[in-house]
Amino acid sequence: MSDESDMEKTEPASQQRIDKARENGDVPRSRELATCLVLLAAGGGLYISGANMLRQLKAALASGLTFDRGQAFDFSLLLTRLGSHLGDLLLAFAPLAGILILVALASPLLIGGWLFSAQSLAPNFGRMNLFSGLLKIVSLNALVELGKAVAKAVIVGSIAYLVMRSEIDEVLGLMVEPAEAGSMHMAKLLFVTYMLIVMGLVLIAAVDAPYQMWSYAKKMMMTRQEVRQEAKESEGNPEIKAKIRAQQREMARRRMMSEVPTADVVVTNPTHYAVALRYTDGKMGAPQVVAKGADAVAARIRELAVANNVPLLEAPPLARALFKHVELGDAIPETLYTAVAEVLAYVFQLKAYKNQGGDRPEKPKDIDVPAGLDPLEGS
Repeated sequence: MSDESDMEKTEPASQQRIDKARENGDVPRSRELATCLVLLAAGGGLYISGANMLRQLKAALASGLTFDRGQAFDFSLLLTRLGSHLGDLLLAFAPLAGILILVALASPLLIGGWLFSAQSLAPNFGRMNLFSGLLKIVSLNALVELGKAVAKAVIVGSIAYLVMRSEIDEVLGLMVEPAEAGSMHMAKLLFVTYMLIVMGLVLIAAVDAPYQMWSYAKKMMMTRQEVRQEAKESEGNPEIKAKIRAQQREMARRRMMSEVPTADVVVTNPTHYAVALRYTDGKMGAPQVVAKGADAVAARIRELAVANNVPLLEAPPLARALFKHVELGDAIPETLYTAVAEVLAYVFQLKAYKNQGGDRPEKPKDIDVPAGLDPLEGS
């Protein structure tokens, strides 16, 4: 059961998977939404600039049909006039074309965003597979596309029928209207019919856009095995990372052990903890912890201290407090100054005794630490 659940696509797509699909040119798209926006823009553009465009076309037509006998038989003049009229036509359609181009470029930003992928332009011979093509024909996506095509045909046909039925008298009346008035009336009827049809297509786009987002998210879902594999590839194999961390800890431990011979004193628990302290007068603001450890590491610190003639001092509360509250390489906190000063005073007296002789100093006993610093306090 566990293996089967690991192979089911139950996990949402990771950002890495989405980015990789985008590099391959695979992003969610809604052609219905883009087409609907372009058609709406065309209707809006005609409403805004239609009258001016009609006047320009009318003037261009009148100018094109007006020429003298010399122009009719001079081919060079005809080419010049043709170029001029083409320029007038381009200017007449420029506002509408500009609106359509702007909307066509902006519509992908709503779903998927702009995308240019060289990989999608590369030849893919897998698309020529007959079996894969047959599977696409009977797929859910093919059925959805068929449903949309049928819905568009029904909506467009129904709206056209209802408009024609309601405006049949006005359509028949166009035949008896003057040419100019009839043309304007017909243009108005066509524009209203066009916009009503586009409004019908808005309904399809409103359904298709969320469906495409849902379909893309479903297609991009991952199995648990894929999630684990991706984590391994992006973050590294956990076993290898564990080995690296172990090696790093071992290197840090070796560096720490190399500092023990330079310590002034090792404060012990006496068996469970060992903390090595070093203080250089005039160079350090406070004594520094150069090594610390528990159990086996503490035993190794004590061995190195004995081998290098570093004094050992049993002060269990202080050793526990130093081990708990001071990180390796840090100076001791002010709250422990008094306790550590007592230890260092003994160490410096011991060095003087060894170098100069005299009375051997007594080891300090019952070194107290401030309340709350000993982890075993109250236990």
